[in-house]
Amino acid sequence: MVRTSAKKYVSSVHAKDASESQTLLRELIKELDTAARKGIIAKNAAARKKSRMQKLYNASFAEK
Repeated sequence: MVRTSAKKYVSSVHAKDASESQTLLRELIKELDTAARKGIIAKNAAARKKSRMQKLYNASFAEK
């Protein structure tokens, strides 16, 4: 489910839909934390993915 959520989030960011992207980002972070807690992915890998997704959001929707 993490990969599916990540794909949905990235496509939403590329579509320039800020409100939906923010909602999907929250869901993705929740899923990454759950996967890391259960040992599906490493804790640092989850942190790295969360950081990259947040950077993508900030770069796309930053106030200019």
